[in-house]
Amino acid sequence: MKQILHVDIKNYDITISDDNFYSFIKDIMDYTNNQKRLFVVSSKVYKLYSKALFLNNSEIFILKDGEKEKNYKNYLKIIELASQRGFTRKDVFIAIGGGVVGDITGFAASTYMRGIDYIQVPTTLLSAVDSSVGGKTAINMDYAKNILGSFYQPKAVFININFLKTLDKRQFRSGLGEIIKYAFIENSCTSDFHVFLFEYLALCCDKVYEFDSISLVRIIEYCLKLKIAVVNADEKEVSLRKILNLGHTLAHALETITNYKKFTHGEAVVYGLYFALKLAYEKELIKYSYYRMAVDLLEKYGFASLNLNKYNKQKLLAIMQNDKKAQHDKIIFILPNGKKTVQEIEFTQTELAEFI
Repeated sequence: MKQILHVDIKNYDITISDDNFYSFIKDIMDYTNNQKRLFVVSSKVYKLYSKALFLNNSEIFILKDGEKEKNYKNYLKIIELASQRGFTRKDVFIAIGGGVVGDITGFAASTYMRGIDYIQVPTTLLSAVDSSVGGKTAINMDYAKNILGSFYQPKAVFININFLKTLDKRQFRSGLGEIIKYAFIENSCTSDFHVFLFEYLALCCDKVYEFDSISLVRIIEYCLKLKIAVVNADEKEVSLRKILNLGHTLAHALETITNYKKFTHGEAVVYGLYFALKLAYEKELIKYSYYRMAVDLLEKYGFASLNLNKYNKQKLLAIMQNDKKAQHDKIIFILPNGKKTVQEIEFTQTELAEFI
């Protein structure tokens, strides 16, 4: 089973398949023929799949797992390794792992010799539907997530759902959190088609948790079609692409205030979705009927809301104020304003404080 999607920006393809790993890695090797390759591989993925992927150890940089590894020191290690091996602009970096690996590899590629090819091979559900596509690359600093980054499109994306079989339940559900986000923004994506993701997710929950390959490929395809429509219209997040940040303003603050140790990114996004839905309802942007439908979908997949009283309100607000999306002393939220539609709303710290 193989599905190919095309991204007009920089003219690249996304391949979604359930091929065996021999065929899968052969496709990547054929695609990068005559290029020097540097594989940046998640340490967990390397332990699980190094034999199946037949990678040459001389071409590998192993990155430890965890959001804190997406830092300046590891970025420099990748750059220095490429320089030592004589990489030129004609060569390629290949990220095999989750969002952390993809983000740091993409950022290194965007800055090495002012730009070198890179390929995304996402191995988590979260990275498959989100960070591997669209060209956002970044590393973190101590005080903010993704504060140093660039927009730099990959040369290709290769997704193989067989990687998902070894995800633990928590990591798998983390990806589902980001997927549900797409269900809430579908009608704002300005695509010339409807995938009815909200409705499909409501119907196929059991199949998803049973790891039905057809359902998973279809969900990944639907999410990426929506994201491609947005990215093709607004590559640099000037306007439309901001809708992809639904749930993320609070999510990034929660990740930062807990030092990236308490929540996965998808979990934090889910808490951000709950908060955005409640905030939208309180501000009368959505009706109770839709608020209840949206919450029911989150609960159907086993997600619950978070009690924000456990966290220092002023610290949360300060982190959100430092978020790269903040403007003119205003904190920016993407909020639902109708069924499967969203809009950008600005808040002062004072206005937002009463809702936390």
